[in-house]
Amino acid sequence: MSQTAPAGSYLTQDAYDRLQQELTELSGPGRVEIAKRIEAAREEGDLKENGGYHAAKEEQGKMEARIRQLKQILENATVGEAPADDGIAEPGMVVTVEMFGDEETFLLGSREIADGSDDIDVYSEQSPLGAAINGKRVGETVSYEAPNGKTIEAKIVSAKPYEV
Repeated sequence: MSQTAPAGSYLTQDAYDRLQQELTELSGPGRVEIAKRIEAAREEGDLKENGGYHAAKEEQGKMEARIRQLKQILENATVGEAPADDGIAEPGMVVTVEMFGDEETFLLGSREIADGSDDIDVYSEQSPLGAAINGKRVGETVSYEAPNGKTIEAKIVSAKPYEV
């Protein structure tokens, strides 16, 4: 049985650089800081009822998980410039689709493209809707199968490059 590497996500150069900086911060100063907090809490005595110790250990676990996630994203990322403003739905574009008479706007691609200050929904290009619209032009209508098995039609209303 062979394993395949996870498909890489598209990232802009800015997003790649931002994630690389976050990884550097967490891997160096972040680890040192959490180790100091754990040691300080450990010196307070009984670890069974030491809330500060348990909180610091939990935070350390979350930080290590984020470090692993960042390494995986950066290792497998396809890095490029923001896509052209050509009306084609592709990773890195903010796409508006019309479904069931309502419009929905989202970023197509990895949530890591967004800088975190945005409150935009993100749909992976591997999601059912993302895969259906990827590479299609404004004005085209696509059909895709939702997780519940129903076929849904979506019309691409607009596609503009994501800007931080």
